[in-house]
Amino acid sequence: MQRPRIVFMGTPEFAVASLDAILQAGYPIVAVITAPDKPAGRGMQLSVSAVKKYALEKGLNILQPEKLKNPQFLEELQSLHADLQIVVAFRMLPELVWNMPPMGTVNLHGSLLPQYRGAAPINWAVINGEKQTGVTTFKLQHDIDTGNILLQESFPIGEQETAGEVHDRMKEIGARLVVKTIEGLVAGTLEEKPQPSDGTLQHAPKIFTDTCRIDWNRPVDGIYNLIRGLSPFPTAFTQLDGKLLKIYRAEKEITIPTHTPGESDTDKKTYLRFAAADGYIHVKEIQLEGKKKMPVEDFLRGYK
Repeated sequence: MQRPRIVFMGTPEFAVASLDAILQAGYPIVAVITAPDKPAGRGMQLSVSAVKKYALEKGLNILQPEKLKNPQFLEELQSLHADLQIVVAFRMLPELVWNMPPMGTVNLHGSLLPQYRGAAPINWAVINGEKQTGVTTFKLQHDIDTGNILLQESFPIGEQETAGEVHDRMKEIGARLVVKTIEGLVAGTLEEKPQPSDGTLQHAPKIFTDTCRIDWNRPVDGIYNLIRGLSPFPTAFTQLDGKLLKIYRAEKEITIPTHTPGESDTDKKTYLRFAAADGYIHVKEIQLEGKKKMPVEDFLRGYK
């Protein structure tokens, strides 16, 4: 079979690695579909997605539909005569769209499906203290993240790794898996496997402000994993002297605390720690409301 004509759908930086890998492998991308430009920042200048920025540099055909069921968009998509669609970090697709190409629509998901279906698989894997995660390519079906699995690859999560660091490794591993999946589909060597339905499933719902608020009555390990799992975004937070304090990095100390949970303690030079149920969280990189992000030593030098 000749090289399939591919439509790529994606928006954030995570998706750029896969788009780049497909191009490097020599597959023709007939269009890139990404989110519409949005006003952002103080001047409300239109900001473009990371995928659009990349696609512009490469001179690719770009479509930015507001609505995926718009008849004009569907007509345009149909006229591309794509053989295959690849989706990486994009929105939910209507059946009219995912059912269009003869080879189907393949999605890359940031977990070992069926575990961590949902919007924030990387964050929740780290928050739950998982020792490993991975990437899955699967065929899109009606229910979100439930389609037949094509390929999977797992990798370990480091003890101190943040969600941001896992994200950066995962996007490269995922990009290679996407290319491997395309090669397998072209060669006809891939077998679609239904997702197993037995066992306990961990979910990865969208993260809200409440998820990010630290509960100091919890054990140190859980708080430490929450901080890692929300760093660098959207970030775990607490209060310090009535102001919002975001915590990007921390260390844990398991001991019998001599302070009540949530109480802070500092030598005003090298450490700032908060008491938890079974020890302390030493904050290492923080941002106080109205200030810049900084190491705790710099913060303590200027904080009275």
